[in-house]
Amino acid sequence: MVFETQDEEEWQTYMRRLRAGEIQIDESTLRIDTLCGRLVQPTTYRLSSFVADPACGPDAADRVHVR
Repeated sequence: MVFETQDEEEWQTYMRRLRAGEIQIDESTLRIDTLCGRLVQPTTYRLSSFVADPACGPDAADRVHVR
C-alpha cells in the first residue's frame, strides 16, 4: 500500500501532489480504491501499487500482487 487515509481533504492533497509530479510513483502500477463505510465506518481512500512477486520467477510480470 502506498497511501491510505479516512480524511478526504488529505486524500485530495496527496492526489494533487502525485499528479503534479511531487511524488515519484510509476502511475501504470497504481490502483485506487474508495472503501465506502456508510453509517458504520468512515470512508477509506487507498492507493496501492502492483508489484511482481519475485518468487514467481522471470515471468513474474504476468502475475502481480497488490502492495
